[in-house]
Amino acid sequence: MKFEITILIAFLASGPPLCSAWGNMGHEAVAYIATNFVTTPTKTYFQNILGDTTTDYLAAVATYADTYRYTTAGLYSKPYHFIDANDSPPSSCSVEYSRDCGSEGCVVSAIKNYTSRVQSGTLSAANVAQAAKFVGDIHQPLHDENLDVGGNDITVTFDGTSTNLHHIWDTNMPEKYAGGSTIAVAKTFAATLTTAIKTGKYESDKAGWLTGIDITDPVSTAMVWASDANSFVCSTVMPNGVSAVEGVDLGGAYYTAAIPIVEEQIAKAGYRLAAWLNLIATGSTGL
Repeated sequence: MKFEITILIAFLASGPPLCSAWGNMGHEAVAYIATNFVTTPTKTYFQNILGDTTTDYLAAVATYADTYRYTTAGLYSKPYHFIDANDSPPSSCSVEYSRDCGSEGCVVSAIKNYTSRVQSGTLSAANVAQAAKFVGDIHQPLHDENLDVGGNDITVTFDGTSTNLHHIWDTNMPEKYAGGSTIAVAKTFAATLTTAIKTGKYESDKAGWLTGIDITDPVSTAMVWASDANSFVCSTVMPNGVSAVEGVDLGGAYYTAAIPIVEEQIAKAGYRLAAWLNLIATGSTGL
């Protein structure tokens, strides 16, 4: 059971298989935000399953799925980190489950599968822990896009360093904004976003973030999240097409325009993760 829980949390808190959504710091920030919103019964439920009574019980497993997919045993899980929207940005953005979730599965089917496995009550503790690690991935816009391998094949520069478009959304921009890549930075970043959700700029938005959430229909729920993130591919990630970003240093005006979306998507991911874990443990979002 523990293995399945660990996987589901990593999926929920964590794209194309070449990069992990948000990087380690982003995944950990999502997990810490969720930690700040889960109910006490949910906290106890998952601490018991994970065998970890510390306050870091979610953050400690938040990056597991990204590591696991590169092991021999975990190669099958690579497609579970993304859904390849075959749309046409920037003129048209859309994601469809029947069209875009491949035969080997995708992040949406993974959320469905691992949620079911965690709830089954028949798996071993080791197997359930794996299922608890897969909602942050779906909130990174380029994990909901097929064009140029989710931006992995679009070469860009960021503050003088050569990289690719996918990577700056995963790692460069979040870490620049948060001030680093350590777990301590993630915890501080999460605390700031938690305050913004509770009493700050996201207070009036947070109820809308849970629109359509339904533990009995994980596919429809996850598709709401995927469609939301995918829309930013047209509006923010490449609003003027690939040619406008390829070969360009995106550490200036592009970063300034994109970072509000990066921040909000990480906040959404943490809040939605808390709601999903609360639903698994108690049957209510608790929010």
